[in-house]
Amino acid sequence: MKNREKKVNNRKVEVNERVAEGMKSSVRVILHVDLNSFFASVEQSLHPAWKGKPLAVAKDPSSPKSVIVTCSYEARARGIYTTMLVGEARKKARDLIVVRSRHDIYRSVSRQFFDVLRSFTPLVEPVSIDEAYVDITEIGGLHEAVLIAERMQQALLDTLDLPCSIGIAPNRFLAKTASDLKKPLGITILRKRDVESVLWPWPVIEMYGVGKSTERKLRALGIETIGQLATFDERVLVASLGRVGAKLHARANGNDSNVVDPEAAEDRKSVGSSTTSWSPIDDRMRLLQTLERLVENVSKRLRTLGRVGYTVTVQIRYADRTQTTKSETLAQPIGDRDTLYERSVALFDESWTTEPVRLLGVTVSELVLKEEAVEQLTFSTYERYAKEEEAKRKRAQRRALKEEGS
Repeated sequence: MKNREKKVNNRKVEVNERVAEGMKSSVRVILHVDLNSFFASVEQSLHPAWKGKPLAVAKDPSSPKSVIVTCSYEARARGIYTTMLVGEARKKARDLIVVRSRHDIYRSVSRQFFDVLRSFTPLVEPVSIDEAYVDITEIGGLHEAVLIAERMQQALLDTLDLPCSIGIAPNRFLAKTASDLKKPLGITILRKRDVESVLWPWPVIEMYGVGKSTERKLRALGIETIGQLATFDERVLVASLGRVGAKLHARANGNDSNVVDPEAAEDRKSVGSSTTSWSPIDDRMRLLQTLERLVENVSKRLRTLGRVGYTVTVQIRYADRTQTTKSETLAQPIGDRDTLYERSVALFDESWTTEPVRLLGVTVSELVLKEEAVEQLTFSTYERYAKEEEAKRKRAQRRALKEEGS
């Protein structure tokens, strides 16, 4: 392990020198590095006996109604997929290994993942627990892009025993899209000139950044494919969808930001709101009204940032200056007002001693991009989401077969 750390540190010094000497260019080469089936891969890495076997991660492995968060590629080959219920999955694979999700371990491995990427270049921007954008313009550019990607893949296998897929492109959207094209252990280049032939035939729901709600709005405009979105009147899109319409139109034409900001993750670590009362309050209803206003402020800021968060914290400071802080880390990130208020009230009730309160605060931390977050599934919504996942998977299979036949 010490030798591995020494190699990583030596590579960091060498790369920092190359980046400092590199000439800045308006044409960037961006990688999107995405760990394959992250939680399941971590479990297989930590338990070598599980390698090559069907494995799934769930919140409660003992409950047949618990939803599978992710599963290994061996499990997927047996017809098991994310959002499937544990009970149904066990029927498909009697030898399925189901383990409880361990977010503390996954976050620790995630930090090591980013350290490996930073050993190649400091221009690394984490965007979720298992993916990051990397700007390699100054350490090799397009000529060495595939070689650098191969070295990154191998470094992650050697250091963490984790597989990844890497997309190579001139901007973030195309890099993200490219990394999804070949899994596991894929490396894909996607250029702007490829957009019309590769992306335009796809259903618009398969475009990164388009959810079910946006898809419905686009369908109402007669837009069903990415190509139709790309050629649609941008002014009408903006009138219907606001700024999102302009962003989606640009992406459908292969345009997006090419900026990789290593400090961005620090800027989006948490969003909070607090208020201090000159006259301490001991009435629960008044305190809950205050809490509701704070939650509204936080949820608005999260919407503006396009973020959701895993951890909710409620802070209470009493008239005697004593303080209590209660936090909850969730299996899936939240940001909507109603869910945030519900969790905040629960934390408040667990913390409040009934003593007069002078300060009340709410914070959401461990933020990720909303469009990259997986929605928390409940049993009542499972069937609908499972059908959507199945339909999406079948579309991808049809597209792959069509490409093989062409």
